[in-house]
Amino acid sequence: MAFESAVDLAAAIASGVISPVEAVTAALERIATVTASLDMTVGDLSEEALRDARGAEAAISGGQTLGPLHGVPIAIKDFTPTKGHLTTRGSWATGDWRPEADPVIIQRLKAAGAIIVAKTTTPEFAHSSFTDSPRWGVTRNPWNPERTPGGSSGGSAAIVASGCLPLAEGTDMAGSIRIPAALSGVVGFKPSLGRIPMDILPTSFDSMAHFGPLARTVDDAALFLKVTSGPHPSDILSQRLPTPLSLPIPGDMRGKRLALSVDLGYYDVHPDIARRVREAADVLRHQGAQVDEIPLSWTRRLNDTAMTLWAVALAAAFGEARDRIRDRMDPALVTFMDGVETLGAIDYKRLEGIRAVLWTELTGLFLTYDALLCPTCAQPAPPVEARDSEFMGDTPEGRFAGLDMTCMFNLVGQCPAISVPCGLTSTERLPVGLQIIGPRFADAGVLTIARAVEREITLPKPPLFA
Repeated sequence: MAFESAVDLAAAIASGVISPVEAVTAALERIATVTASLDMTVGDLSEEALRDARGAEAAISGGQTLGPLHGVPIAIKDFTPTKGHLTTRGSWATGDWRPEADPVIIQRLKAAGAIIVAKTTTPEFAHSSFTDSPRWGVTRNPWNPERTPGGSSGGSAAIVASGCLPLAEGTDMAGSIRIPAALSGVVGFKPSLGRIPMDILPTSFDSMAHFGPLARTVDDAALFLKVTSGPHPSDILSQRLPTPLSLPIPGDMRGKRLALSVDLGYYDVHPDIARRVREAADVLRHQGAQVDEIPLSWTRRLNDTAMTLWAVALAAAFGEARDRIRDRMDPALVTFMDGVETLGAIDYKRLEGIRAVLWTELTGLFLTYDALLCPTCAQPAPPVEARDSEFMGDTPEGRFAGLDMTCMFNLVGQCPAISVPCGLTSTERLPVGLQIIGPRFADAGVLTIARAVEREITLPKPPLFA
């Protein structure tokens, strides 16, 4: 059952070809084998998962109505609270917290029949593009264990990419779903703001944070979205009437007009990544889309703005933990939060102006185009010992030497963005992700374009875990 899609696995369970107990047992056995090499899970949920699988099997025998994910094993990021499970957020500051209730997204996944078999690693308080925490150590990439799977949903990306299970949950405030999806060779989707209610932060007024799936396929991502979408009073920003999704996602490119920017106007992009992204654009052209490579005049000011807002959010939410156990926290996280302590309220408010300009530019672009295409990450998966600070400078030629090309699309959170695999680098054979950004609330349109890419470009299985 390794590398089975969620859609196919759910169908096999519903038809009796595979039992929930068989599906969950296979997932647990593979996780036990793979995590020894990749270190991608937190705690042990096997006893509870098998109990739930037996309950799912009894429901089938009893003729009960089955949900669309009935009996399908999934994983949840350790940043997201789950009832009764150790939830550490990668930090010693959380102690042995076992939440007493599930957030809305977990309630909906369980109601759809999904069975949680693992909690997956995250950097401390989900702050980094490298999944390496003081509490759980280094998580590694299935394509090359000496490389990072990305972050902050790195454990979720690794568990899907290594064939343990078809779906995992992630969170994304500055690229934390799409970055590990690209670096690990899976699908990662940041839906439009409020499509999935966000109720795990200290404030329900945050306009950059999203839940979303890391998935084997675009249809699996759409299925995750379908069962978790919809309004809820806990999130004042949740969408009242999300655009409906129909499965399977069609992938029809006839009449589509797409804009392509390989560097967003200022990035230093690895040549293999630029090549694979242009090849993906050609695939879309061959399927009937018009793809125009366009100039953009953006600058790294977008990254600096997103990082400042992210640092403020972290300091506001977790500053007490920093003050209490500073010496046991990731030094990079402490420095990141310390760096905004003297930021003035007026300067903070002025950052909204930068977001507004970006919004205006994107909405103008979307009057002509159905989506914007660009790389998800400008560089392939770095070594596990690398750090975010190494990707915050400029090259001698004046290009931005950043790792990801995602955080600016959290500044305009109502624009959905997906990362879909579009090939491997030539020498090191590491995954490359194409990022597709759509207009406000156009989740279905973004999924359709991603499906068209997926239909023509598929990755082999990671060689160590095939």
